[in-house]
Amino acid sequence: MSETATTAARKRPEFRNINALTDLPSYRLPAAGWVSILHRVSGVLMFALMPFIIWMFDTSISSEISYARFTSVFTAGMLGLPGFIWKLVALALIWAYLHHFCAGVRHLRMDISHAAVDKRSGASSARVVLAISLLLTAALGAKLFGLY
Repeated sequence: MSETATTAARKRPEFRNINALTDLPSYRLPAAGWVSILHRVSGVLMFALMPFIIWMFDTSISSEISYARFTSVFTAGMLGLPGFIWKLVALALIWAYLHHFCAGVRHLRMDISHAAVDKRSGASSARVVLAISLLLTAALGAKLFGLY
């Protein structure tokens, strides 16, 4: 068989532009892709909520009176929003920090040990990051909402 017949028999991959409305809903993103996107989302979320984080820290350590005001936000509410909403904001911050930390450790591990960058170990480490960050968030969320 000649070389031209061999190359003609193998179809080369076809690259095309995707349509966001028709192609994206059916696209299955791998676990590593989800972790990568959520790592960016969690970083943006922590940055956007930095004023709230600074307020929480400052109010919680200034005095006993300010600490009482801080804890009352999560029960009585603030700025016309009930305390439940502020607990959800705090839970979002908890998730953002835990996910960002776990995904960052995963990225550092992949940078240090180049053996962890193949497809199979990347997928398994991504699943571990998702599981650990969600389990820790659920545990701390249960504490935040007074379940234990």
